[in-house]
Amino acid sequence: MKKQFKTMTILCLLLLAACSDTPSESAHPPESQETGGSRNPDVEVLADRLEVPWSINKKGNAFYINERTGGIVKVSDGKITRMKVNLKEPLAQVPEAGFLGFVLHPDFPETPSAYAYYTYQNSSSPHNRLMVLNLDGDVWEEKNVLLDDIPSGQYHHGGRLEIGQDNKLYITTGDATEQEIAQDLNSLGGKILRMNLDGSLPVDNPFENSFVYSYGHRNPQGLAWNEGGEIYSTEHGPSGLDEINRISAGNNYGWPLITGDEKREGMQPPVVHSGDTTWAPSGADFHKNYLYFAALRGQGVKRFSLDTGKVEEVLSGYGRIRDVHIDGETLYFVSNNTDGRGNPAEDDDKLYKVSLTELNSGRSEE
Repeated sequence: MKKQFKTMTILCLLLLAACSDTPSESAHPPESQETGGSRNPDVEVLADRLEVPWSINKKGNAFYINERTGGIVKVSDGKITRMKVNLKEPLAQVPEAGFLGFVLHPDFPETPSAYAYYTYQNSSSPHNRLMVLNLDGDVWEEKNVLLDDIPSGQYHHGGRLEIGQDNKLYITTGDATEQEIAQDLNSLGGKILRMNLDGSLPVDNPFENSFVYSYGHRNPQGLAWNEGGEIYSTEHGPSGLDEINRISAGNNYGWPLITGDEKREGMQPPVVHSGDTTWAPSGADFHKNYLYFAALRGQGVKRFSLDTGKVEEVLSGYGRIRDVHIDGETLYFVSNNTDGRGNPAEDDDKLYKVSLTELNSGRSEE
């Protein structure tokens, strides 16, 4: 009897210890209040054996997915075509680097070009480059360099490219593990940049003669616009404290001077953060009033409600997810288990498709 009582006591103490690690909602009001568990509906595999896919582009029935290793894969009507990419510089071999951002020209394929962002190694250190790729047959050729010498290092390359509702090109850049450059308006690192599609400066950018649109970022990797035209970004934080930010022209988002719930005059805190847990958020897209985003460490797809400020998991069990794309009532996402940090399953990595109607059935409309 004494032995049984002792065992029960130990179990109770363990349960209490586990509960004590849960952050208090009152202590961290903007922190992620994750709700619900994942309910995996029927998910269809559209392509497999991808090599560290980074961005999903869809045009008509065709997908164009770039891979961090330097390739582009076209997926159309069940056929997978590997397209060659000729870059002028070799890809850098530092962690997280490679062929990152990739977005098709708005008039593709009539204008057979795309914008791309990659990390290369020069004689002294790695750098990131933004340039135009032109498509000739099944071969993409690097043509015009739009922006070069974007800071890079061992980590934190940023790299997400998106074309906004204003038909401008937006580029996220990381702090290259040199935190102070995120606050330096003369540096391109730790920023969200904005330019015209021909590479010129928009006249309404917030800083004179500068591509900088917002600053004080650590490593933003997702950009999306809601129906009202507001921009939201996802950003990797330090040991947790991952962020979702509402982006406005000229705003300072605080890194490295503030994180989480910290506040300082002239700096914008996140609309929500992950607290002590880690999402490692990447690509993002909107559907109605929800921001869906890929979670690498979170190992799935999550969504943030603009109405309630809550984050919930909507898909799990597919490993590290790098990007999401929403078309109508369908969500597409790519796994990133072959990036050296995951546990690849058979035929990884994959492009998946799932109905948002089915995915959200049974969930409360918060």
